[in-house]
Amino acid sequence: MPRPAELARLLADAAQGRFPPPDGIVAFWPQPSPRDAGVIAFTAHTVVFADAAVPAGAPAGGYRGDLGDLLPPGDLSAPLGPPFLSALAARTGRRVGTTDVLTVASALPGPPPRVALRAADARSHPFAADAAGHRDEVRVWAAPGGVLVLGRGVAGRWESAVEVEPGGRGRGLGRALALAARHLVPAGGPVWAQIAPGNAASLRAHLAAGFAPVGAEALLLPRERPAAG
Repeated sequence: MPRPAELARLLADAAQGRFPPPDGIVAFWPQPSPRDAGVIAFTAHTVVFADAAVPAGAPAGGYRGDLGDLLPPGDLSAPLGPPFLSALAARTGRRVGTTDVLTVASALPGPPPRVALRAADARSHPFAADAAGHRDEVRVWAAPGGVLVLGRGVAGRWESAVEVEPGGRGRGLGRALALAARHLVPAGGPVWAQIAPGNAASLRAHLAAGFAPVGAEALLLPRERPAAG
């Protein structure tokens, strides 16, 4: 069975343009950490990383188990489809997050151009506080009209998240913040960004900042606790 570190290695290879073979396999792997579980789909190759879906002693590679019955042969979109994700969420006791476009960019030298940033506290902004809930070693920068968050997410990768306030939109701030992430990512990058497919403005901004789409991803998140009464 692949070790948890294998997902980090797979992502590192993908960031360098070395992708898994388009063999149609759906591989079931253990989680890289207790927090992170989900599905990452590359071209014709998908990895499900969820401990509850992988029994002890399962073979490496293409283990499918009973959840594999929800994956019709030849249907490459099935691992990110509602039936499979709902079953996986039930198995893990989690809820399904959004299915995002997974993008990555290399680090760039020097300070970020074209945007004035100041370090901020994650607790000072709801967007930053929410992003911090899914990442470690979180760092936050604020700019007039926007926020940039960097932190370690799935398998320890550096992830960025950008929010532009309504009054700051249409002026290239989203692209500037996405580009700034490439200058600010520690240890030489790379930096990853998950973007909802319907957020066309954010997707365009990240593409313009040099991020490249490499796949799609759906994370399994802890179930929300009931509000205190």
